[in-house]
Amino acid sequence: MSSALNEVVSSDLEELILVNSQDENVGTRPKRECHLGQGELHRAFSVFIFNAAGEVLLQQRTAQKFLWPLYWSNACCSHPRAGEDSEDAAHRRLAQELGISVPLTYLYKFEYHAQYQNIGSEHELCWVWIGFAEAKDISPNSNEVANWRFFSREELGNELSQNPDSYTPWMKMEWERIFKDHQDLLNR
Repeated sequence: MSSALNEVVSSDLEELILVNSQDENVGTRPKRECHLGQGELHRAFSVFIFNAAGEVLLQQRTAQKFLWPLYWSNACCSHPRAGEDSEDAAHRRLAQELGISVPLTYLYKFEYHAQYQNIGSEHELCWVWIGFAEAKDISPNSNEVANWRFFSREELGNELSQNPDSYTPWMKMEWERIFKDHQDLLNR
């Protein structure tokens, strides 16, 4: 499966799902408004993709991202739209951003808040998923992905300790927990 190399797949006007800390839907709000100031708690997801060698796919976010532009992050992260299930949204965005369609395994969800300079913040209840794909299957969307590559666990560990400010805050939190609590799912 391959997406257009420059398809616009996101809009500041799309309606995101506002939630409370129990992940109960409490309304909707346009994406940009959810991220201004301290942000409003909304549902999100993160997908980690591993290859057969056990390496993890990371992408560098494009320069036009409102928050954390040009930071490295997990394979795919975004938001379900109003009325959309989290798993369906994760599959949609994997196809739109990386041109792949793979089975996903749900790991956990957690709430976090991260401020980006004085521009805005992420305040999300994030569902975390994993899947498996190979480099030959990846066809990145240039509107979403500036760069991408697979990292070994050791390479990424070194990168995170030497250049922690080059990575998104949610990715660092999720990466740590994946290996603490879900190592067994990574061995295929």
